Amino acid sequence: MTMKFRALIVAIATIAATLGAGAASAQSAAGFRDYLEQLRPRAQAQGITQSTLNSVIPTLEFTESVIRIDREASGGGGTGPIPRFTGSDEQRAAIGKAPQGRELAARWRTLFAEIQREYGVPAGVILAIYGKETNFGGYMGRSDVLSALATLAYEGRRRTLFESELIAAMQMVQNGVPRYRLTGSWAGAMGRPQFMPSVYLRLARDGDGDGEANIWDSEADALFSIAHYLHQSGWRGDQPWGIPVALPQGFNRAAVANRTTPTRCPRVFERHSRWITMAEWRAMGVRPVGRTMGDDVLATLLEPDGPGETAYLLTQNYRAILDYNCSNFYAMAVGLLSDEISR
Repeated sequence: MTMKFRALIVAIATIAATLGAGAASAQSAAGFRDYLEQLRPRAQAQGITQSTLNSVIPTLEFTESVIRIDREASGGGGTGPIPRFTGSDEQRAAIGKAPQGRELAARWRTLFAEIQREYGVPAGVILAIYGKETNFGGYMGRSDVLSALATLAYEGRRRTLFESELIAAMQMVQNGVPRYRLTGSWAGAMGRPQFMPSVYLRLARDGDGDGEANIWDSEADALFSIAHYLHQSGWRGDQPWGIPVALPQGFNRAAVANRTTPTRCPRVFERHSRWITMAEWRAMGVRPVGRTMGDDVLATLLEPDGPGETAYLLTQNYRAILDYNCSNFYAMAVGLLSDEISR
């Protein structure tokens, strides 16, 4: 085969692949429109009016890039080795946000006092989540949330999840949230606190008294909403999220192992010990480092980087942070950042 002929074959194959990809995209787009029409009766059964459907559905666009990003993000399936937390880029990036967090805590002191009176959640924790989620509102995502959710629902791998969120987003429009405002991440998280539509409907709050929960433009609304989320997740104002501890030589980890099977986020919760009171931890020789908690406080033990590294006793408040994002990396970063902001 001559070089010229080989080049011609490659060129033809490239053109065919390109045309095939274009045909596949067109086919997917056509199937997308069919899916949206099939969605109508299911949405109506959940209270979405024909008028809302007629105003929203024509605006939805099939977004192939969203499917690609979702597959890449979930491709590992959470089965790889657990990375080291201490000294990680994530820990450093989180702690690096502390100066800006302290500045905002001082600027909004009156607002945070009101939030703490109502929900019991301190400024440091709220700002740590705000900083982690959107860099204190600096980046909230530019994706059209309705189109992204419709695309992910149509793709089908997690249709139940994304279709329910799509219908919740339609409910937001029906409730009066402007269509243009529904922008956020490729997966549908919106605004300064990065709420999914169903979370917005349940937990978003009006913090500035103007009659609407505008988590995109109002910092007061966003901060009240984050506090309300944590409060509803079981936050207790009389406890810290956790404290660092030192374990005694030869500590018997098997004796405190959790024997129950986690019903959600198994890789996260299987690393936690069973719940034990602070008094019992002390009796086992577990020594608080720097701070302590009352004898009757229930806590679980977590060693993020394994035996021989810093360990933590974690309270129900840590579980509330996990409810926001079920990742020990995330919750530890939020907890430590909140401590730095509150210093």
